[in-house]
Amino acid sequence: MKRVFLIVLDSVGIGELPDAAEYGDAGSNTLLAVSKSRYFSMPNMRKLGLFNIDGVNIGAREPHPAGSFARMEELSKGKDTTIGHWEIAGIVSQTPLPVYPNGFPSELIKEFERRINRKTLCNRPYSGTEVIRDYGKEHLDTGDLIVYTSADSVFQVAAHEDVVPLETLYEYCRIARELLQGERGVGRVIARPFVGETGHFERTAGRHDFSLEPPGVTMLDQLAEAGYDVISIGKIVDIFAGRGITKFQRTSGNEEGIAKTLSCMEQDFEGLCFTNLVDYDMLYGHRNDVDGYAKALSYFDSKIPEFLARMRKDDVFMITADHGCDPSTPSTDHSREYTPFLMVGGDVCPGKNFGTRKGFCDIAATILHRFDISPKCQGSFME
Repeated sequence: MKRVFLIVLDSVGIGELPDAAEYGDAGSNTLLAVSKSRYFSMPNMRKLGLFNIDGVNIGAREPHPAGSFARMEELSKGKDTTIGHWEIAGIVSQTPLPVYPNGFPSELIKEFERRINRKTLCNRPYSGTEVIRDYGKEHLDTGDLIVYTSADSVFQVAAHEDVVPLETLYEYCRIARELLQGERGVGRVIARPFVGETGHFERTAGRHDFSLEPPGVTMLDQLAEAGYDVISIGKIVDIFAGRGITKFQRTSGNEEGIAKTLSCMEQDFEGLCFTNLVDYDMLYGHRNDVDGYAKALSYFDSKIPEFLARMRKDDVFMITADHGCDPSTPSTDHSREYTPFLMVGGDVCPGKNFGTRKGFCDIAATILHRFDISPKCQGSFME
């Protein structure tokens, strides 16, 4: 019974890509920045080979790594979650998804307001916590939705749960998703519910992403078509618009994502368990919280022995990331970085350095190869 467990540490980049300056990210190195925190401790990832990856210079290298490892270079044009995950699954995006640094066109907003029969507020790039602080009271007073974006390709809709019930907010986002296609096809429409009183608003775990469908065949599609299980934990199901997923469990954060992945390892299935741990990005990278980021990474590291202990004979365990989000730079946006890749278990050769791989899509090819499936997506397998 073949099983692969793939965990994406959302935003854990390991150094600027050659074209980082074109994205305003020269000098970014998420892992290096976080390693300078006194809360940083990753002895178990070090044993797997994290510090042996090309370009990672944050601690003593492991003399005999338990896993194989590589540095992954993104080929797609962009640095966001959607494009990063699509490339991990085999799709290289030659055109970046659209962004709206000056807000969305007035004709789009007017059509959205007409369709939902509500007015909107803000319509410009904003921090998610600051936008509800600055517009939350007006939203409560008027019932108008808070619409905003960021440096990423996103259309975000925030609403207080007492003003707009969760399912209604989701329906509004589905309408926005219908409108945002083609040239205006942002990667994600995101529902951002919040609760609380003026001055004390808090976002809830009711966030929901409505993504574009991947523009080509992914490894998830191929695995599902071949009859294998494809289990999503966290926001994977949303990133791929549900396509190629046979079972999913949403999570409220990293700890629940880790717990549900560990639980999945106790279950009988054949195929892929694909997990996204979003807190590194959402809670710490975007908020420039170096110490919080370090604590979260150290917590994940402390769970590595549990993951390894639950692996069966033919299981393969993989760890990677989808982009960077250096919390030490003035920017609060994603950063254009290399990502790590670690692989252990099954017939994986311990200590093998695959060097720098041209494309996250080599992960898709490697997974499909393990299931004897010829890739219809891009990438070359690592063995």
